[in-house]
Amino acid sequence: MSTFKFGMQYWKRYIPLSVLAKLFSLIAIVCSLALPLLDAGIIDYILAYDPASPPEGGLLSALFTGPLGQPRTWELFWNISLIFIGVFLCRVLFLYLKNITFQWCGLRMECDMREKTYRKLLSLDSETLSRYNMGELLTTMNRDTIIFKELYARMLMNLFDSFLMIGISVAVLASFNVLLLIIPLAIAPFFAVALIRYLSRSRRLFRAIRAAYSETDLDVQENIAAVRIVRSFGQEEQELKKFDKCNGHIFELNTAEVRLSAKYNSIFTFFEQIGYVGTVILSILLMLSGQLYLGSLAAATTYVTKIISHITQLSRTFFRMQNQLVSGGRLKAFLSEESAVPDCPSALVMAKTPHIELKNVFLTIGDKQVLKDISLDIPYGKKVGIMGGTGSGKSALLKVLCRTFDVTAGSITVDGKDVREYPLEELRKEYAYVFQDVFLFSNTVDANIAFSRPECEAEEVFSAAETAQAARFVEKLPEGYETIVGERGVGLSGGQKQRLSIARAVLKGAPVLILDDASSALDMATEVRVLAAIKARCPEETLLIAAHRVSSVMDCDEVIFLRDGEIAERGTPKELIAKNGAFAAIYHMQAVDGQLDDSSYGKEAV
Repeated sequence: MSTFKFGMQYWKRYIPLSVLAKLFSLIAIVCSLALPLLDAGIIDYILAYDPASPPEGGLLSALFTGPLGQPRTWELFWNISLIFIGVFLCRVLFLYLKNITFQWCGLRMECDMREKTYRKLLSLDSETLSRYNMGELLTTMNRDTIIFKELYARMLMNLFDSFLMIGISVAVLASFNVLLLIIPLAIAPFFAVALIRYLSRSRRLFRAIRAAYSETDLDVQENIAAVRIVRSFGQEEQELKKFDKCNGHIFELNTAEVRLSAKYNSIFTFFEQIGYVGTVILSILLMLSGQLYLGSLAAATTYVTKIISHITQLSRTFFRMQNQLVSGGRLKAFLSEESAVPDCPSALVMAKTPHIELKNVFLTIGDKQVLKDISLDIPYGKKVGIMGGTGSGKSALLKVLCRTFDVTAGSITVDGKDVREYPLEELRKEYAYVFQDVFLFSNTVDANIAFSRPECEAEEVFSAAETAQAARFVEKLPEGYETIVGERGVGLSGGQKQRLSIARAVLKGAPVLILDDASSALDMATEVRVLAAIKARCPEETLLIAAHRVSSVMDCDEVIFLRDGEIAERGTPKELIAKNGAFAAIYHMQAVDGQLDDSSYGKEAV
C-alpha cells in the first residue's frame, strides 16, 4: 500500500465535507476570476468606449451589451459596480466557509491518527517497542501526525485550487485571443524540469531533517528523565555540548532546506516574471493590431499572472508534500507493526480463582534463551517464592504469565486453557503487578494508588496505603493524598515509591498478586510488616514473590531457585535449607550479614 492510500483510510470519512469545501472553493475561484472581467467591462464599455469602433463579439460583448444598460451610461456603471461588490463579498464568504470546512476536517483527521498511534503504542509488546527510541516515538505520535494531515487537509485543496484556477484562466484567455496562451505554454516545459529536480532533492532533505528532530527529541527526553544523574556526576557541560551538536545539525539541515527553497523559488519567480512581461508585450502587440481591446489587455495580464503564480504555487505544494509523505511513511511503518504478543478476540472469561500451570516453558528474546524447561503448578491461593541471581530469569518468568512476552515453546494454562486463548484484557485483569522498576504518574498520591479503579471510595485508598505501610509518610506530605508526585512533583525516596506501587497493586484486588523485587528499597522491618499485611488482607489469593532476600520468601508454600533460566532447586524454604544448596548458601550469608535478624523487625519504618 502506498503512503497516500494509507492516509486515505483516515481521510475517507471526511470526503463528503472535503467535497463541500471544494464546492465552496469553486464558487470563490469563479468569483475571483469574474472580477477582472468586470474591470475589463468598465474599461471597454464605460471609460474607453468608442461608439465609432465598439468592441465586437467575445465574452465581454456577451456580458455587457445586454440588460445591464447601454455602453457609456451611468446605469451600466452602477449595475457593474453593484455586481462587482456582490461578487467580491461572495468570494470572501465562500473563502471563509472553505477554510473553516477543510481545516476542521484536517484537525479531526489529526486527532484520529494521534489516537490510532497511541492505541498502537499501548498494544505493542516490549520487544517490538524496543526497536524504536523514545525520540522516534514522540516524533511519530506528535510531529508526524500534524505534518501528514496537511497533505489531505491543505495540499489537496491547494492542488484543486491551482488546477481549477489555471484551467478557467486558460479558457477565458482563449476566449480573448488564443495567441495569449503562447507564453504560458512556452514556459511550462522549463518549469516542469525545474520542479522535478526540486522535488527529488527536497524529499532526501526532509528525511534527514526528520531523523535529526527524532535524535534531538531523544536527547531532550533522556535528559529530563536523568536530570538528577547528570547533576550528580557534574556532566551538565557535556550534555549541553551533546545537545548543541544535535541542535546544530538541525540548523544545518534547515539552512540547506532554506537554500534549496530560495534557489528554486528564484527560478520559479524568474519564470513568473518572464511570463508576465511577455504577456504584456504580446497583449500590447495584439491591441495595436486591433485584435485586443484595452480592458481585455488588463484582464489578460491578470489571468496570465494568475496562471504563472498558480504554477509556482503548484511547485511549492509539491515541495511541501515531500515532507508530508516522509512523515506519512513513518506513521505507516509504525502502524503496520505487528505485536509479537497478539490479542485473542475470543469471549473466554477467566475464573475468579485461577489455577495456573506452566509446562516445559522456554523463552527466547532475541538471540538469548531466557527461560529453559520451566514447569510449575500454581493452584489458586498458593504462595510461591522465586529466587536467583541477577539475570537468572525471575522477572521474565513473571512476565510470561501475563503475556508481556509469549513463550517460544511449552505452554502456560489457566484453568486448563492456554493463556493465548484468552483476550489480553481478560487475562491481565487477573494480575496485580508490582514491577521491579517503580513508575509513578505525575498525578496525586490518591490517583496513583487508585490507578486501576479511579472511581473507588477514598476509604479503599486509605486501606491500601495502610496495607503497604505508606499511610504514615503520605499523611505527612504537604497535601496528603492530594500531593502531586512523579517526575515533576515532590521527591520521594525509593522505598516510598515502592510502597505506593504496592498500594496500587493491592487496591486492584486481583486474584493473583505479583511482587517483582518489590521490597528491595525497604528496610527489613518495613518489609516484614508489608508482607504480613498483604497476607492478612489477601489470605486466599495467589501470591508470587521474586526477591533477592531470603526473608521475603520464607513464608511461601514453595520456593524455586533459578540459575541461567532453569530451576536449579525447588521446595519449601525448610527443605531448601536442609539441602544445603544455593538457597541455603544465600540464607546463611544473609543471616551472617544480619539481614535475617528478627530483632530488626520491630524498628519503625522510614
